[in-house]
Amino acid sequence: MSKVKLKNYGLMDIMYFSNKPKEREKRIQEASAAKTDATFKCNEKAAERHPDEQFFVIEKVTERAEGVKSYTLRKIDGTNPAFFRAGQYVVIRQLIDGKLIARPVSISSGPAETLDGTIELTVKLVPDGFLSKYIYENWKEGDEVVTSGPQGLFYYEGLRDQKNVIAVCGGSGITPVLSMAKAIESGDEDFNLTVLYGSRTTKDMLFADEFAAVMKNTDKVKLVNVFSEEEKEGSEHGFITAELIKKYAGEESYSLFASGPQAMYNFLDKEAQKLGLDERHYRKELFGSIKEPWTLPGYPAEAKDKVFTLKVKMCNQEYEIPCNANENMLVALERAGIAGPNRCRGGVCGWCRSKLLSGNVFIPESTDGRRKADKKYGYIHPCASFALSDVSIEVPNNK
Repeated sequence: MSKVKLKNYGLMDIMYFSNKPKEREKRIQEASAAKTDATFKCNEKAAERHPDEQFFVIEKVTERAEGVKSYTLRKIDGTNPAFFRAGQYVVIRQLIDGKLIARPVSISSGPAETLDGTIELTVKLVPDGFLSKYIYENWKEGDEVVTSGPQGLFYYEGLRDQKNVIAVCGGSGITPVLSMAKAIESGDEDFNLTVLYGSRTTKDMLFADEFAAVMKNTDKVKLVNVFSEEEKEGSEHGFITAELIKKYAGEESYSLFASGPQAMYNFLDKEAQKLGLDERHYRKELFGSIKEPWTLPGYPAEAKDKVFTLKVKMCNQEYEIPCNANENMLVALERAGIAGPNRCRGGVCGWCRSKLLSGNVFIPESTDGRRKADKKYGYIHPCASFALSDVSIEVPNNK
């Protein structure tokens, strides 16, 4: 084993460092008391790459399929959108009927497209959704849109992930994976991506032309369509099982990425156990609210359909609102017009972290992203917590 040589610090070195605070204090005292307009380059870059808000205008609307539209956005001030990691999302904030609604939406464009001044968001219509229905029916070219900066941890990381990635997607879950494919094409990412895309029929596919264009330019991306209700030459038929994943993974080590609806995760979790992958190499895109909590392990059946009272302390204000046990507590806040902080809506980011003052809640194990200390001292994420009794919480300021 080679030895590491450490420099011996002498008296002059000690004097140099000990005098630094005195020099700094002298410069402070001699400086003008007038406010300076000077900025630091590092702070400018941080604000550029990690903005709290981005202000866009809708440049183009593209209908991808029935109930699915893509929106090309350009910054109002002419600057480029924040560069992002392929697979991330932004949070849309929209005022609807006097209520501020926030939802995460995947970025379907590649990171390189920010250098041309645009990003693209793809939205699937959810008939009973707060925001997707509004966007689908109302957003048009020329409208102004406010988003957060890039968010989320569903991206390739070479220090953690294997060089070969099998991505299992369902429905609009293909969106962040398309961004990854484009990033590989442009050279912003370097890994091998095999996409197993589950759809009912060919009519339900999204981004077929976009993937075809990517695969013409790189052999590192491969798309395999898996149809559950249709048989077609060159595609797979049935469901995406452990056996099908093994077929395309081959003998090489791989990471499994999953992006799709909750029902797909419920099925795939069982299949992933058969593959023997450790937690680090099985990663899911977790944003969006958990649906039908009564179907999850540990949920008490007697709580289903009950309505409890939720007491909320936020910004020196107190509220008392109804809270249906079938919906997470963040939804109850939004229905009451209380704009609590939120981003991922899946229990991961911790943006809505709140103190549980009293009452009982159900927190699905699969989306419990709390730290050990938070569990010990009674903090919860309302976006992934369901009331099982009357509950009282203290919510941080939205800012």
